[in-house]
Amino acid sequence: MAALATRLALPIVSEVRLRRAAAPSTDRWRDVPVAAREKTELGVSFRPPQVDALGLDARATLDQILSYPFTLIRLGAYWNRIERAPGEFDPSELDWQVDAAERAGKRIILCVGPLKTFGYPEFFVPAHHVQKPLREGILVRPETHQPLIAAALAFVTRIVDRYRGRTAIVAWQVEHEAVDPLGVEHSWRLSADFVKAEVDAVRKADSTRAIMMNGFLPTSTPVRAQQWWSTRDQGDSLAIAQQLADVVGIDYYPRHALMKLGATTVYLHGEDVAGNQRRRKEIFAWARSSGKRLMISEGQAEPWEAVTVPPSPPGRSMYSCTPELVIQNYNRCIGWAREAGFDLDAYVFWGAEYWIARERSRDSRYLDAVARILSES
Repeated sequence: MAALATRLALPIVSEVRLRRAAAPSTDRWRDVPVAAREKTELGVSFRPPQVDALGLDARATLDQILSYPFTLIRLGAYWNRIERAPGEFDPSELDWQVDAAERAGKRIILCVGPLKTFGYPEFFVPAHHVQKPLREGILVRPETHQPLIAAALAFVTRIVDRYRGRTAIVAWQVEHEAVDPLGVEHSWRLSADFVKAEVDAVRKADSTRAIMMNGFLPTSTPVRAQQWWSTRDQGDSLAIAQQLADVVGIDYYPRHALMKLGATTVYLHGEDVAGNQRRRKEIFAWARSSGKRLMISEGQAEPWEAVTVPPSPPGRSMYSCTPELVIQNYNRCIGWAREAGFDLDAYVFWGAEYWIARERSRDSRYLDAVARILSES
């Protein structure tokens, strides 16, 4: 038994890094080769909640992001920002975002939510639709939460009805990491049949566009084990996406913090462990053999530290994602597709608002690293 425990523990120990979170910024990003993307589109996500958290102006930030030659942008219909009170429906914030993206000639993936949308805290249901907090540990099912599913279906239908005439929109995203727990803060989950009802409602409202669904790809043994355990009854979000979606999106974060211990931070970095590559290889092989579409819906391009808003210390970069890692993460995903023998639909960078915040504090390295990918890929 002791020998078995040792064999199980060794991979985990090898994936743990103890580092000072911030180190002096360098220009190593200038020397990292950039992989050719071939037919893969490059895109970004735009997160109004993150814009607010970073103290940026939303319109100016989006205009600056749109000035770069990305061809794709992911926008979100944040339910509690559109329906702030019972009976209210004010999509004006989303309207101007769609208008700006159209003017810039971008293609749009619109996440219609409704319960989970990308960006912290991921759960954006108006308070008047959840009179009591969802009970921890449960599956949120249509039959047990009838008022909630009815409101959710009405919301997604209304959103799709409003924007289906916009030719720039190329796909609807239904939920965000649809059936996974809400980070480490909550253990309730949406049931597969709850999510299927939402997908059916979107398809009924617009049968002409693709549906994209995404899921988190574990890159370390502890996270992989935790995700399997918490979703073992119905599969995780990637499995559900493979069943229900036209386009499967992978959320890829190879290096992230667990906790801060004084001046040191504990990180997980285990993507080189063979067991942590198995799931990714299975999904890529499935996509090739089935002819299904696959994209990187979130490619890590900002730090993932032990706080919800990525730190931005002057003259320093965070260990979890330095500017050179922005390029290396992109390269790795493009390389996986080459090995599997196909092109990813898209690679969507995660962290555009952070790049703008860094530039405003006179450090353009993140933006410059992304600009290199755009110009040299």
